[in-house]
Amino acid sequence: MRSQIHLTVAAVVPRDGHYLMVVENIAGERVLNQPAGHMEAGESPIEAVRRETLEETGWLIEPIACLGLACFVAASGATYHRLSFVCEPIGQITDQIDPDIETALWLPAAAIRGADYPHRSPMVRGVIEDHLAGMRYPLEMLRDYR
Repeated sequence: MRSQIHLTVAAVVPRDGHYLMVVENIAGERVLNQPAGHMEAGESPIEAVRRETLEETGWLIEPIACLGLACFVAASGATYHRLSFVCEPIGQITDQIDPDIETALWLPAAAIRGADYPHRSPMVRGVIEDHLAGMRYPLEMLRDYR
């Protein structure tokens, strides 16, 4: 079986000691995740993380730093490369969210660590821990030659 590679983005959005998270339904299972998703052809990582966050939560965000690039191989054999961003919340402009998302909510780090739902992948907790540890990289490390 040939492995599939996925390029994804994720938004780590802190506000008043809480993080913007989503509960989504994946193959009949409720899982916790950051607003995240696949990059689309022709869009930059910054454009993708803004779009995914708006689609999944109704929130406008502004990326202010890169948090890192992570790799995870799922049980299916699919390889996920996830570029995560620290983002500032600008404001919620709609309550219309992607039908795969059950709810968007703000959770403190302790609740994410001990969540009632399994995490979508180990990257979910990992990027929260990275953010709490102060990890940041400048957005200028990303180049767009369009």
